[in-house]
Amino acid sequence: MSQFDDQMDRLPRGRHGLSPEFVARNQRERLIAALILTLDEVGYQKTTVSMIGQRAAVSKSDFYKHFDSKDECFFAAYDYAIERLRSAVLDACAAAEEEWPVRVRAGIGALLRLLATEPPLTAILLAEGLRAGRGIYDRYQAAVEGFVPLLRRGAPDPPGGPKVPAATDEAVVGGIASLLSRRTIAGEAAGLAALTPDVLEFALTPHLGTEAARRIISAG
Repeated sequence: MSQFDDQMDRLPRGRHGLSPEFVARNQRERLIAALILTLDEVGYQKTTVSMIGQRAAVSKSDFYKHFDSKDECFFAAYDYAIERLRSAVLDACAAAEEEWPVRVRAGIGALLRLLATEPPLTAILLAEGLRAGRGIYDRYQAAVEGFVPLLRRGAPDPPGGPKVPAATDEAVVGGIASLLSRRTIAGEAAGLAALTPDVLEFALTPHLGTEAARRIISAG
């Protein structure tokens, strides 16, 4: 069961002693979860405010207390999904050893495991988000670019070569995002974790060289 299904628990009926602020926050979280789940099933174009509200057990009038439109709810859901992915990567990197290759391996592993095990999250980030217009595409681009400093932090210079320019790491991060998007749109999201060795080699090679990168990957 997805984490988003867990978020669909309804508030108790009748008098429950919960504050209006808690109720409002709970409704908003359920609406975001409902949109993400519905998108995964029927896609952006077919998702309606009524479908979102019905799944979240929130009335249409209450939906509009939180969001002006389906698009605004979508933006909130996309931002939530990006933050969850980024937090997973940051937590994995923080828990890893200080050596740059180990941190990169931990971060990429966490990213691909989360995407492979949470199909609704993956769908909104890498498939439906790219079909929802300029507002979401700008968020997608900003999120992709936000991972570049994480890759560059503490990265070594390649042996016997000049310092790796930022544009190279931008291309690496963008290429990884493009690969994952294509696989997701093709219905292969469940297999993303199996790409870990290839993605890791792609990320490590500009700074370490191919042979060193492959030794690190083989060492597990």
